[in-house]
Amino acid sequence: MCSLSLVLLVAILIKQFKQIFFYYFLLLLLGEKLTSECVTVSTKIPKPLKEKMIKLKIKPSKLLRKAIEDEVKRKEIEELKEEITKLKPILDKVSMEEIVRSIREDRESR
Repeated sequence: MCSLSLVLLVAILIKQFKQIFFYYFLLLLLGEKLTSECVTVSTKIPKPLKEKMIKLKIKPSKLLRKAIEDEVKRKEIEELKEEITKLKPILDKVSMEEIVRSIREDRESR
């Protein structure tokens, strides 16, 4: 009976060790990726504004992240529009038939 209890205890310890090892392995693996892919950006705001944010339960990190993402998308679209404007005179010289023929040739070559 004593040896059975010892075996069960060892089995439980091994299972716990595996779980802890797996947890730390994931933490090291994913944690390193998360921290290497993210950076901290900070800003200063007036104290009354911060107090209002606390009162209204506004989370600044989520709000700022969304605002930055939106601004980056807006700027990327703006740059694409500028590129299209620059390329438009060249693209106007290419006929629709040539575009269709080129697409068909590309599809058939696959």
